[in-house]
Amino acid sequence: MSTNNHYDVVIVGAGVCGALISKQLGLVGKKVLILESGDPLPANTNEYMERFYMASVKLPEVPYTPLVFTDDAGTSVTDPNNFNIGRATTATLAPNNWNQPDQAYMVQQGPLAFSSTYERIAGGTMRHWLGTSLRFVPNDFLMYSQYHVMVDWPLDYGDLETWYGKAESEIGVSADVSTQGYLGITFPSGYQYPMNPIPPSLVDQAVTTAVTGKTALNMPLVVTETPAGRNSQPYQSRPTCAGNTNCIPICPIQAKYDPSVTLKAALNTGNVTIWPRTVACHVTLDDDNDQVTGIDYLQYDSNTGTQTGSGTVTATRYIIAAHAIETPRLLLMSTNCGRTPDGVANTSGQVGCNLMDHPLYLAWALAPKPVYGYRGPLATSGIESTRDGEFRKDRAAFRIEIGNEGWNFSIGDPWTTTLDFINGMNASQLNPPLNPGGNPPALWGNELVRALNDGLSRQFRLGFLVEQTPEPGNRVTLSKTETDHLNLPRPQIDYNLSDYTKAGMVAAKQTADEIFAMMGAKQYTTAPDADDPASFEIEIDNKMERLKFFGSGHIVGTYCMGTDSCNSVVNADQRSWDHSNLFLVGSGVFPTVATGNPTLTIAALALRAADTVLADL
Repeated sequence: MSTNNHYDVVIVGAGVCGALISKQLGLVGKKVLILESGDPLPANTNEYMERFYMASVKLPEVPYTPLVFTDDAGTSVTDPNNFNIGRATTATLAPNNWNQPDQAYMVQQGPLAFSSTYERIAGGTMRHWLGTSLRFVPNDFLMYSQYHVMVDWPLDYGDLETWYGKAESEIGVSADVSTQGYLGITFPSGYQYPMNPIPPSLVDQAVTTAVTGKTALNMPLVVTETPAGRNSQPYQSRPTCAGNTNCIPICPIQAKYDPSVTLKAALNTGNVTIWPRTVACHVTLDDDNDQVTGIDYLQYDSNTGTQTGSGTVTATRYIIAAHAIETPRLLLMSTNCGRTPDGVANTSGQVGCNLMDHPLYLAWALAPKPVYGYRGPLATSGIESTRDGEFRKDRAAFRIEIGNEGWNFSIGDPWTTTLDFINGMNASQLNPPLNPGGNPPALWGNELVRALNDGLSRQFRLGFLVEQTPEPGNRVTLSKTETDHLNLPRPQIDYNLSDYTKAGMVAAKQTADEIFAMMGAKQYTTAPDADDPASFEIEIDNKMERLKFFGSGHIVGTYCMGTDSCNSVVNADQRSWDHSNLFLVGSGVFPTVATGNPTLTIAALALRAADTVLADL
């Protein structure tokens, strides 16, 4: 690969932003190079599917390279020293190793565990994304103006309404306008989603029947179909959803959108080139520190683990689309021989600050009658009416995701319960001892079949995605002691939850309790251990309880947009305040995490940025 090519645009990262922007630029003849740290895109998903089918434990990262546990030489791949590109996996975030630098790529300082991970192959959207394609509600952009908490965005819902529509077309979203106009969301006259909605599941129907017309914590409970980046009919050469329940980590028939769809379309323009296994390591500026003059990179061989090359690429415009962890890491590494000691695009001092996620409260129960989970996409409906209200002056809002996968997320079922029944154990709580002080029974034959049919058919769960406040102390910096295999500093994470966010978690727990009571469902949600690093103790109804949170994979903040160069990193166009030929795109520009899953807004902002870059060129 030549080191002196000049392009119209160089993009770092081939995730959803890099894919969408490169396609738009390539379609009008602009020459684009994408530097992708992960492996090349395969011709199809067969290799991923084979790896997923053969894995004994179906972790979210299992289908993708590199292998999760051992390579051919038997070397542990949980040790970040063995990686040319760091990999934060669910295995490395386990309670016993989340803050062990020889086990976990992110060097976590706490006090709480940052519980989300990401992938370096067509972006994290390949495995993390369920397909949920929600628009933000208008007040998500106006938190300070409306509720005097957090900050306002430098743009509002009206600025993104058209771009939301374009993103829904690019992704291929299944939904119905008639059900999506809640909490101030609007659509242009005559607008229709690309496809009709995915039908509600039997779980959805059971929840709807129980909560319709009722409230919890003075919030109305309205079940709404979830807009999905998943086909309800053939679209963009992708087939109709077949109801597989493993959308995360991989749709076996590719009915769900992922960035490889757009990347292939970008490559087909003949104007876009991708260099895989190429790690951007430095953003070079001119002598005045005004303009970006190049991106330095390192290349490696994934089979041998050795570095194979290095160089610099140049362009007229540069776009960093490397996610909310890796983008600030790259900017902070770019010291330009000491001329930018705090990194590129960082005169505000905000690069790396305000790391956010949707801490997720998970609750699970047995319905009084069978609801037949474990079929259909993982989630087809949710309760969105809890996403906005005057309560946001005092505590975080949340949306409620209704799960179709039984207790798979909750406890690893159907395996856990099946093993309990067969082996006389009770990890699931569904096989208690027949007599006080006795042992759980071991079942077989018709008794085993009846127990499985009864227990598994009534399982369901609710997931509460709680908004998190932007806090400067929640941040990504560079480790001073730990490096990866390419000798680049690893990201160091400081993370905590504010009282405002914890109050939202408490409200989520109370809402779950009320919904289960409305349904006549028996709750089995368990309290976390006292030493669980993704948990905290808080007073609820005059007694102390411990609540656990999960990561949602919605990693946002760390180079936020704003109206002032003193307290933000980019403007509303996602252009760096410091360097006019540099754009920083993706979830890192979010000033707040808002209340919807972020991918559709990421895509809308990416398309808007592509339009700005084209105007520049």
